[in-house]
Amino acid sequence: MKKWYCKALLALSLIALGGCLNKGDNGKQGDEEAVKETMNSSIKVDPELDLSSAENVSIIIEFKTKPAKIAVLEAEAQGVELTLESAKEKVEHSHREFEKELHAFLEENEVDYRITHRYKTAFNGVSMEVPAKEIKRLMGSSIISRIYRNKDIQLDPPIQPSNQL
Repeated sequence: MKKWYCKALLALSLIALGGCLNKGDNGKQGDEEAVKETMNSSIKVDPELDLSSAENVSIIIEFKTKPAKIAVLEAEAQGVELTLESAKEKVEHSHREFEKELHAFLEENEVDYRITHRYKTAFNGVSMEVPAKEIKRLMGSSIISRIYRNKDIQLDPPIQPSNQL
């Protein structure tokens, strides 16, 4: 149960992070800059990432393919039949294809990177460390949907009502 809770919290944090970026300008300017900097790719990149830096950064990559249970629920809502087994295979396929793309985009260019986690249940993607300036090489990916800077997010605990008489 605790493992499921952590995964759900990660997914919710990523969703909240995506909605909170650049609130001051309604998120439009940051998204436009990110897309401009990434060779007009359809991949959304966190504007907080300095793509010109040579320093290693920790990033979270979200794949286009939804996690299996979410894909099944979305298909059901649209009246499309999709089995859980088929959805799980699509998730596995997205990870295999991403590995092939990593080889083409990074390994063949002798870029050092390290995958730190693979996510398949509440979120479909990976977290990895890579030099920031090399993130641009991933823009040709057919698998990636979004790239986030991996950072800790502190949630404020709920406010307890005080007993006033």
